[in-house]
Amino acid sequence: MAFKRLAAVLTLALCTVAAANAQMGAGAPKIAPGTVIDPAKSMDASVTQLEKLITNAAEAMPADKYDFAPSAAIFVPGQKVKYDGVRTFAQLITHTIQANYFFFGTIGGIKPEIDVKTIGDLKSKEDILKALSATFAFSHKAVANVTPANAFESVRGMQTRATLFAAGIAHAEDEYGQAVEYLRMNAIIPPASASKD
Repeated sequence: MAFKRLAAVLTLALCTVAAANAQMGAGAPKIAPGTVIDPAKSMDASVTQLEKLITNAAEAMPADKYDFAPSAAIFVPGQKVKYDGVRTFAQLITHTIQANYFFFGTIGGIKPEIDVKTIGDLKSKEDILKALSATFAFSHKAVANVTPANAFESVRGMQTRATLFAAGIAHAEDEYGQAVEYLRMNAIIPPASASKD
């Protein structure tokens, strides 16, 4: 039984690595295992990948669908799930923008030059895409401040720059996963899946 569990975990790990390598693309540089990589460069590469995923999803949603939110009406009649208060697509993206400012600003020790609260008021696709671009420019600038010496310094309780970076990426990828579902509910193939569908 333990062997089966170990085999399942190893299979899952290999699938995860294969999927990550496939998403990074054939143009990714080949780096030998054991190579020490500057944390700022490694983090910047992850921010670039995240930026591509979320920006392409946000661009794929038509402007007139930015107010779309799942509702019980579009699912099986009689299901017990409630959709009151579920974010619209616009709110999903603006929430991601605001969270990026929090996570990456804390990681890099820098403050945004805008009032992050006002991002939640954005409604138009054009304004949201501009704010999304700005938050990723800010994120790239922030991770440039991470060094081997400070990557594991506490920045928030037990959280270090490195662990908070992991949390920030995980949060944004969770929001991206929801954005993909919103696209699919509107019969739009997410750009990252376009070549596979």
